[in-house]
Amino acid sequence: MSLMNQEVIIIGGGASALMLASLLPEQTVTIIESNTKLGAKILVSGGGKCNITNANMDTKYYLADEDFVSFPLKQFDQNALLQWLQRQRLEPVLRKECQYFCEDSAKELVDLFCQASKKQRISLNEKVLSVSKRDEVFYVKTEKKTYSTTSVVVASGGLSFPKLGASSIGYEIAQDFGHSIVKTAPALVGFTVQKEQFFFKALSGASTKVNISIAEEHCCGDLLFTHKGISGPAVLDASLYWDKGKIEIDFLPDFSWQSIKGSKKQISTLLPMPRRVTKAFLIELCLEDKAYHRLTQKEIAKLQSLSHYSFAPAGTFGYGKAEVTKGGVATSEIDNRTMMSKKEMGLYFIGEVLDVTGRLGGYNFQWAFSSAYSCGKSIKGKKR
Repeated sequence: MSLMNQEVIIIGGGASALMLASLLPEQTVTIIESNTKLGAKILVSGGGKCNITNANMDTKYYLADEDFVSFPLKQFDQNALLQWLQRQRLEPVLRKECQYFCEDSAKELVDLFCQASKKQRISLNEKVLSVSKRDEVFYVKTEKKTYSTTSVVVASGGLSFPKLGASSIGYEIAQDFGHSIVKTAPALVGFTVQKEQFFFKALSGASTKVNISIAEEHCCGDLLFTHKGISGPAVLDASLYWDKGKIEIDFLPDFSWQSIKGSKKQISTLLPMPRRVTKAFLIELCLEDKAYHRLTQKEIAKLQSLSHYSFAPAGTFGYGKAEVTKGGVATSEIDNRTMMSKKEMGLYFIGEVLDVTGRLGGYNFQWAFSSAYSCGKSIKGKKR
């Protein structure tokens, strides 16, 4: 069966898809979502409270072509988003100094979008198999039927959270229309460790402030030791920039070694880390937990290596634990003012499916909403 005369078909039912459906006129959109409900990934984000956006919005917080992301982020910035949400009677709350969350739970945002998108046609539990084009008409083939339309928006996200229905369909559609795909990988995810760092696993549950350096990037915040390796905000941000090779961790950021010179206190009481963490490192460094003033210069040099501890992760926790996917549809082949393909008229890409990935803190949701806004404005302009 073929359903004709669909003005816009959106593939996906996540953040960018729902924002776009909310912005477009009534009964002009069909959302096709493989899950049994909309916004499944929104519900589990931000500890169930959804980190919607960030007061400190800047292109430097994205692994992306900064020129590409600049226009959508300016056209619909965090302030415009907050105002739009307030008009829908959702008041995000400011936490952690600069991050905006749903007050009670992410369900507030999902409910808002479900209400706002009621004006559109929604098909759930329907998997898209392919998209083709003949005589200026797109044909979207699913497991159930074939839709026809003049505009297709790919908002299918990345590969993270496969248990929530993540798939590679967006990349497959892009490739079918001649688009390049930047190599994908799990991002905002923990690191597994090699045998030299297996002692990290014994510290599972402990956390400490760190500064992680990868090439020119620096990621500050908490590091959490886990039974698999390391995680926590600083590590998740660092994973955005890591492909392979070594990373450097300063386990004592802002700590002055000069301040403890000559101290008669034991090392484990002097360093600003949980004592069990300090003791584990002392064992690893073959150092006795003794008064600092008794250390030799060679021992002090060993201890000070905690300010520049270098090692190569074994890998990451994988897509099952990754908050997002880095890589994706090459943005050099997308018009950043409309989100339309430069290769195929009427084909659009928004959100995570593109090669745009933000740090923790609401940057990825802001990108989803900003790219949807630019796309929506373009589509509405064409319909006039």
